[in-house]
Amino acid sequence: MTLSYLGLGGNLGDPAAAMSAALQALDSQAGTRVVSVSRLYSTPPWGMLDQPSFLNACASLETSLEAEALLRLCLRVEKDLKRERRERWGPRIIDIDILDHGGIVRNGAALTLPHPRLTERAFVLVPLAEIAPALTIRGRPIEAWARQADLSGIAPASVDGEWWRG
Repeated sequence: MTLSYLGLGGNLGDPAAAMSAALQALDSQAGTRVVSVSRLYSTPPWGMLDQPSFLNACASLETSLEAEALLRLCLRVEKDLKRERRERWGPRIIDIDILDHGGIVRNGAALTLPHPRLTERAFVLVPLAEIAPALTIRGRPIEAWARQADLSGIAPASVDGEWWRG
């Protein structure tokens, strides 16, 4: 089994419900089990600023899937939840990113690991540090990356990581 970390987010419809449905769908797959989930965080948009605020969270999974198969599963879950890809960094009902997959380093056309912008995004660093403070990315623990991040506008939107269980 490989320990994989995912970033989830959305800002259209009911993003908490979409992320909950995504986690339940991932957890129900053979060979994949959700291990931990962060609180939900309300975060300002990133990249394209003229859109509603996001809800974001991170989760860890144990999975028997290789990274590319996990990516295909995440894309299928997004499609099942009616994700439409219109514009980069634009509004979306759900987004699932593989942040790290067993510490492998890969620079492929469809998948780069660890996620190439992981250390730039406080909306990922904060929830990821909550569930995996010692996870090392590019030679530094996530907790250290999160301490350096601009946390303006990021606020907890739930008390704990059990929000996803419905």
